[in-house]
Amino acid sequence: MDGRTAPLVHNLEKETGDKNYFRESTGLPISTYFSALKIKWMIDNVPEVRKAIKENRCMFGTVDSWLIWNLTGGIEGGVHITDVTNASRTNLMDIRYCSWDNTICDYLQIPGSILPKIKSSAEVYGRIPEGMFEAQISGVPISGCIGDQQAATLGQACLSPGEAKNTYGTGCFILMNTGTKIVKSNYGLLTTVAYQLGPDQPVIYALEGAVAVAGYGIKWLKDNLNLIQRISDISSLAASVPDSGGVYFVPAFGGLLAPYWRDDARGLIMGLTFSTTRAHIARAMLEAPCYQTTEIIEAMQRDSGIPISTLRVDGGMTKSDLVMQIQADLLGVNVERPTDLESTARGAAYVAGVGSGLWTIEDISDAEHNPPAVFKSTTTENERTKKMKYWQKAVKLTFGWES
Repeated sequence: MDGRTAPLVHNLEKETGDKNYFRESTGLPISTYFSALKIKWMIDNVPEVRKAIKENRCMFGTVDSWLIWNLTGGIEGGVHITDVTNASRTNLMDIRYCSWDNTICDYLQIPGSILPKIKSSAEVYGRIPEGMFEAQISGVPISGCIGDQQAATLGQACLSPGEAKNTYGTGCFILMNTGTKIVKSNYGLLTTVAYQLGPDQPVIYALEGAVAVAGYGIKWLKDNLNLIQRISDISSLAASVPDSGGVYFVPAFGGLLAPYWRDDARGLIMGLTFSTTRAHIARAMLEAPCYQTTEIIEAMQRDSGIPISTLRVDGGMTKSDLVMQIQADLLGVNVERPTDLESTARGAAYVAGVGSGLWTIEDISDAEHNPPAVFKSTTTENERTKKMKYWQKAVKLTFGWES
């Protein structure tokens, strides 16, 4: 991750006296992870950006804004908008009102003139103009916009409070639907917007926890340590031993995200003995995102007061039955893996269809899917508690390495 804004984070924490100074409005802590401080860094450090702002020709947006602006005409009348989900990830939007927080913008000296207009996730924002692409798609409406993980949440049909999903990609992203209620986290989670399916529809909120390293850790074992030849080798190697042999791998290569938010943490492999093999290290790497997911799910249950009975999953790592069984065993609840793992694309299609009037949220709820693969826990509560105790002991040892 880009750490150029780390000094800004530390300065703001000193000035405000609180990492959560913006959280009441935005639901997010002060962090290098979000857009606000990246914008401020560019304004402070890039003369071309300052010049463009002064000349009223600078626009900020997350990638969705750039795509929609170009698809609706670009410099020939393109629409500069974003949706509530992407805006909620900037640390500049007041999630209570789904509008830019002028107080925060003024504090960070970010002019509101450069920010896109905030829209719902499902409505017609504009149309592809004639002559931009082939004639067949001229006039096609751009009718859906939603953040990656929020799309996966919709794609997994997490439509009711307490329903949760986890996407296991290069990192992990866990979202739990909290309905129209904004749940403020006391346990290191983010409060965010899940979706708004139309300008006149209610805003649905979620609790989110992010894990920085999941599948990327497997790539690191392959590319940096040459522990495996192919990414696909990891599961069979890890399955060649019954457990990690007491090895714990905390892949805090660039710090830890939820629920710790420690950018001073660094990676650690703990519990090595004369009996440790590369198979134990491989298995410990596969276990790491499962431990982190378990911590986040437990925090979600404490924050919301809603028990989670099932975790829906998608993403590349979920192809491994071993990883899914490890996750079920650590959580103590069922883990459901759909036959189609492309939940994000499905969710994006859902909002586009709702926005253009092809279907409704009831149609999404009633959509038929093939039965998922279900992984059930095979461990006792005492076994889970013991494993989590050692994991958390290892995590604490990573703190403060980068001061």
